[in-house]
Amino acid sequence: MPTAVLVGVAVLGGLVGLVVPPLARRFATPPARPRPGRGAWGLLGPTVAAGVFAGLAVTVSDDPALPVFLAIAAVGLVLARVDLLCLRLPDPLVLAAGVSALAGLTGVALLSGTPGRLVGALCGAAVAGAAHVLLALLPGSRLGFGDVKLAAVLGAPLGWLGRDALLAGLLLPHLLHGGLVLALLAARRVRRETLLPLGPALLAGAWLGVLTG
Repeated sequence: MPTAVLVGVAVLGGLVGLVVPPLARRFATPPARPRPGRGAWGLLGPTVAAGVFAGLAVTVSDDPALPVFLAIAAVGLVLARVDLLCLRLPDPLVLAAGVSALAGLTGVALLSGTPGRLVGALCGAAVAGAAHVLLALLPGSRLGFGDVKLAAVLGAPLGWLGRDALLAGLLLPHLLHGGLVLALLAARRVRRETLLPLGPALLAGAWLGVLTG
C-alpha cells in the first residue's frame, strides 16, 4: 500500500477516534456525562483508532473488502467505549456493524466474482455465534447475549479471510479477557463477582485475528 494512502487511512481513523466519545455517551445507559478533553480518551482514543485503521490497511490492503473492515472497525470503536462505560452493547450499534458486514461483503463478493468468500463469511458468523451461544449457556457463565450477537457479527469478516483468521479471532478475545481478569484479581482491583466488559476484548481479539490470521 502506498505510504500516502496508509497515512490517509490512519488520519481517517484518528478522526473517527475524535467522534467516538460523544457517540458513546449518546448510547450509554444511563447517559454518561461528558468528560474533559484532557482526559485519557482525549489523546489515547484517536491514537488507538488510527492504529486500528492503519493495522487493517496494512493487513487487508490487497483485499477489496478493506472499506468494509474499516466501517466495522469504526462502529466497533464506539461499541467498545459504550461497553466500558456501562457494560452494555446497544442493539442499534451491533445491528449497524452487522448490516455493514453483510451488505458490504455481499457487494464485494458479487462485484469481484468471489461468491465462495461470502459463503466463508456466513459460515464464520454462524460458527462464532454458535460457539458463543454455547459459552453463554454454560453454568455460571457471565457471557451476555449482546456479546453473542457481537461475536456473530465479527465472525463474518473473519470468515471472509479464512479459517486461520476465524480461529484466531475466536480464541484471542478470551485469552485477552482472561489475562486481564487474572491481572486485576492479582492486583486486587476487582473481586471474583465483579462484572467486566467482554466487548472490547471481542473487538481487540478480532482485530488481532485479522492481523495474524
